[in-house]
Amino acid sequence: MQDKLTLMIPGPTPVPETVLKAFGRHPIGHRSGEFQQIVRRTTEKLKWLHQTSSDVLVITGSGTAAMEAGIINTLCRGDRVLCGNNGKFGERWVKLARAYGLEVEEVTAEWGQPLDPDAFRRALEADADRSIRAVILTHSETSTGVINDLEAIAAHVRAHGTALLIVDCVTSLGACNVPMDDWGLDVVGSGSQKGYMMPPGLSFVAMSERAWQAYDRSDLPRFYLDLGPYRKTAAKDSNPFTPAVNLYFALDEALTLMQQEGLEAIFDRHARHRAAAEAGMKAIGLPLFAAEGHGSPAITAVAPDGIDAEAVRKAVKQHYDILLAGGQDQLKGKVFRIGHLGFVCDRDVLTAVAAIEATLRRMGRIDAAPGAGVAAAAAVLGG
Repeated sequence: MQDKLTLMIPGPTPVPETVLKAFGRHPIGHRSGEFQQIVRRTTEKLKWLHQTSSDVLVITGSGTAAMEAGIINTLCRGDRVLCGNNGKFGERWVKLARAYGLEVEEVTAEWGQPLDPDAFRRALEADADRSIRAVILTHSETSTGVINDLEAIAAHVRAHGTALLIVDCVTSLGACNVPMDDWGLDVVGSGSQKGYMMPPGLSFVAMSERAWQAYDRSDLPRFYLDLGPYRKTAAKDSNPFTPAVNLYFALDEALTLMQQEGLEAIFDRHARHRAAAEAGMKAIGLPLFAAEGHGSPAITAVAPDGIDAEAVRKAVKQHYDILLAGGQDQLKGKVFRIGHLGFVCDRDVLTAVAAIEATLRRMGRIDAAPGAGVAAAAAVLGG
């Protein structure tokens, strides 16, 4: 049967019917009063989601645009920065920072392990002349299924007093608690195709007052991603360039759905789905890749020892029309990843676990009793 594809990847994620209908509306003028009302509504809702009173700006672009904007609007060529690197997107931060001539010092951990907050503390405490201008990291490392302890790292950055905290929250915002103001985060980047339950195409950059002070001294080249004009026009419920009008329609509806569910309920749902996916995989004898207790609420990475992970993905797609994510770089063929963020319900997680279990049985690569994975996941979801 065609057209039954179920996305269980960390982006793009499934999109609710009402969001798709909103997206499919006829475009309107982006300088019209009607569109200004949408910008005003979505701005307030974005602040609610970020738990901030600071600016949250919308860019037509991917999550990487938000990451780049965070750097070029707050730093100067030659600035010393600490970059957390424990996966593909930590590596991207390092490459991006070096591309703009920043002096990068890496705080690393093996892929599958979380970043050590004490490593940041030691580096920051050793910075007697306060020359470190920023700490940059990924909250939920999508490539490995690891969640980093952003709250603890943020506390060390605040104690430093000078460094900004710039964070990729692309797969954590809308999946777990990211209270920007309470934790003292300065720049938070995210993308529409993740927890926002929307198609790809919008990125979001939240900027603290400290970040805006850094903007005034920043000398890195920028034009389309210069956040100054975005802030100026946002105050007038507008945009400096032609925005993705239909994606704003979708954003308005998606954020309304999120507000109806409520932040705590959203966070609880994602935590429950993480626990169910992890329990299901363990019950059928598949090891998890992320260190115990550090799995992301957005995605579960599975390392099927002695089994080609790509063969599992291909078979699940072929027989059940469920798309799982593969491993990246050195993890290709060694892990597959189950996305469970955004518009995902208990049924979706149960179905994915059942399909993986049935696939392994079809391949003759499972010793667990029939239904063991589904029973373990169901016990979590029904608990």
